[in-house]
Amino acid sequence: METPWHLYIMAGMYIVAGIMHFVKPKMYMRIMPLYLPNHRLLVYISGIAEIILGIGVCFDATRKLSTFGIILILGVFLSVHFYMLSGEKASAGIPKWILILRIPLQFFLMYWAYYYAHI
Repeated sequence: METPWHLYIMAGMYIVAGIMHFVKPKMYMRIMPLYLPNHRLLVYISGIAEIILGIGVCFDATRKLSTFGIILILGVFLSVHFYMLSGEKASAGIPKWILILRIPLQFFLMYWAYYYAHI
């Protein structure tokens, strides 16, 4: 089966998102829940994970593992999305309606990744 073009869109999205963790780490540290330790390290680790997983979905040998890794990381990121709903400072100035819409978006992104685990 030929690899669908939209898989590369998804891969690029995670690679770019991962790179942004290094370009704008303070943006990501601002939205980290206070109960998590060492925000800078966690931002960098999650950036590396997104880059590796984004690259991994491009290859048949690593696609299934990478898609489940993306689903796992998106599940972990849900804690950030819920934390951002906890108050004005945590929201980083993002309107509440956008923060609420991000939660079902996470589940759509999980489904999108899951779709590629079977091709």
